[in-house]
Amino acid sequence: MYKLLIVDDEPQILEGMKRTLDWASYGFHRVETSETKDDAVSKAVELLPDIAIFDVCIGPDRGYDIINKLNELRIPAKYIMMSGYSEFEYAQEAIRCGVKDYLLKPVERSKLQQVIEKIIVEDLHGNLNGRSSEDLHTDPILGIPYDHLSKLTNRILMMVKAEYAQNITLKSVAECFRMNSTYLGQLFLKEAHMKFSEYLMAYRMLHARELILTTNDKIVSIALSVGYQNMNYFYTHFQSYFGKSPSELRKKG
Repeated sequence: MYKLLIVDDEPQILEGMKRTLDWASYGFHRVETSETKDDAVSKAVELLPDIAIFDVCIGPDRGYDIINKLNELRIPAKYIMMSGYSEFEYAQEAIRCGVKDYLLKPVERSKLQQVIEKIIVEDLHGNLNGRSSEDLHTDPILGIPYDHLSKLTNRILMMVKAEYAQNITLKSVAECFRMNSTYLGQLFLKEAHMKFSEYLMAYRMLHARELILTTNDKIVSIALSVGYQNMNYFYTHFQSYFGKSPSELRKKG
């Protein structure tokens, strides 16, 4: 049985996160919430959560600073960061303090579910009570198990997941890691067997497909939400990747 701590300074967000998943079905017998830094630290020490979900901003404090404090206290939790902001500095700090994943608000149920299931299987060595877990160990684009990739490549993949909706480039990622972009690109290509730009496009395409099939959002809104300012580029990439247009996919879906 697992314990969960959710930390956000907005009560409605806390209530929403508590309802997003059927936590009990995953084995969580305690779900606690907190709205402040001091209360979060106090509850974490008392609860010793298996998983803790932190907003990046808790009032005047930063979620990753609180996580660093809990790391110093040796709280054995696996952390997830959520944020209404999509900026490199937040994603970078989240990676530095060892979070397992970084989710943008509003948090999508399917994304949260995937992250929780992955942590349960890979980090807590639990099971999903009949749920398929094969895809949790493998990157959906590369088809390579995450534990077969280096720590650096996994950090790059996390950065893409955090920043795909923005103007992320290999150069901006390299600057974030204080590395040469050419060297970083070569390392990524060697492990991933595709260029960074190809991976980014594929990730955006898969996310766009999910939104097309599961929402009624306009195609132009979906394109913008996955990082495309130019609709011609979006349609060209989508047609090339899936062999059909966004509207054709929605009709057949």
